[in-house]
Amino acid sequence: MQTPKKIAIVGSGLVGSLLAIYLRKAGHEVEVFDRRKDVRKVEFSGRSINLAMSNRGWKSLRAVGIEDEIKKLALPLDKRAMHVNDKPLYYQKYGKEEEAIFSISRGVLNRKMITLAEEAGAKFRFEEKVWDIDMAEAKLYSGESEKGKWKEYQFDLIFGADGAFSRVRHKMQRQSRFNYSQHFINVGYKELNIAPNEDGSHKMDNASFHIWPRGEFMLIAMPNLDGSFTCTLFMPFEGENSFESIKTEKDADLFFEKHFPDISHEIENLKRDFFKNPTSSMVTIKCFPWSYWEKVTLVGDSAHAIVPFYGQGMNAGFEDILVLNQKMKEHGDDWERIFEEYQKSRKPNTDAIAELSYRNFVEMSSKTADPDFLLRKKIENWFSNKHPNTWVPLYSRVTFSDKPYAEALAIGDYQRKIMDHIMEIPGIEKKWDSSEVENKILKLLNNKPAFSV
Repeated sequence: MQTPKKIAIVGSGLVGSLLAIYLRKAGHEVEVFDRRKDVRKVEFSGRSINLAMSNRGWKSLRAVGIEDEIKKLALPLDKRAMHVNDKPLYYQKYGKEEEAIFSISRGVLNRKMITLAEEAGAKFRFEEKVWDIDMAEAKLYSGESEKGKWKEYQFDLIFGADGAFSRVRHKMQRQSRFNYSQHFINVGYKELNIAPNEDGSHKMDNASFHIWPRGEFMLIAMPNLDGSFTCTLFMPFEGENSFESIKTEKDADLFFEKHFPDISHEIENLKRDFFKNPTSSMVTIKCFPWSYWEKVTLVGDSAHAIVPFYGQGMNAGFEDILVLNQKMKEHGDDWERIFEEYQKSRKPNTDAIAELSYRNFVEMSSKTADPDFLLRKKIENWFSNKHPNTWVPLYSRVTFSDKPYAEALAIGDYQRKIMDHIMEIPGIEKKWDSSEVENKILKLLNNKPAFSV
């Protein structure tokens, strides 16, 4: 058991709310600050990408006793549905028969997590803007404006869970030897919506993650419990097919009719959302160290924001909290050691998922419609089914496992080199499931290096 502490969390998003639940269960006094209004009392702003809860997220929720409550809000998706122009709709299974990711609305989940944190005893201070932090003394200063009068709060510990543009991290960046980088990709996103049928049912298969890969841009759609789909259009900011190029309703009509003809009946809704909802940017943020003595530490996007193309942003943030909790159990009241081991454990893994997430954008937008890529995936799945303990596909290592992300990246790179050799076999298209291919993969795997991360 730890000595109860007075703890502040800056940020009431998903990771901050989960952290509040964990800390309350450990017996600490918890106050959560957020500059925004209570999300349970406002409409969301049209900036959401539906979340894909997978193994790591569920494990983190299970450990604090709220998995079953959250599963009521989610829909299982066991496959991708590929919408390629001039080809019939086809499906790609994610993994083994029982493996699925879960579609869940960010807004619905955030509201529920805040309520669960309040029920656990956490106190929330909405519309309370934190302007400064005294890290050595663990003091927060809030007020109406940056130049106005501030109120001082004294705590024992402060956690920064305030997202990619964290005020807490901004303060930490002023330290000597604090490393920080941010990288925006030249692709933005816009939330769109497909309404349910009149009877409330879904207009497309509701056990699939729908993808319309179009090279430099793509559309995805994930089902909601109310029969709707939250869609996200990923597209360059400038260029031929870009957000900049669609200026009028006629432009939008032509764009959606040309590139997404199978949902042309939804064009009016898509067009309305296109002009109503904001265009948002995507950034990868890396920094280190994440902690300041035994006083302050960063969690979630504050420490490691990533682009959303592996569906792991929330899962990685939730895993932060699980690892932090494990360190709390191991080291009791030694918070400096807790923070030190937590950041050293998580940093290599969050760097790895950042790299994998960026790579997956290339895969989802262009390669998923490429015949060579599809053949590679078919060979991998065939070999994995024959040798499940020898070859676990990269996606399964990331999504349906809790092994380190860094290990998944290293093994995935090795498997990619093996598949490069296999794809060079003459006539591979006709003998992809032959004993020759199987034996070749087994022989290459015999030279597999040891992976220690």
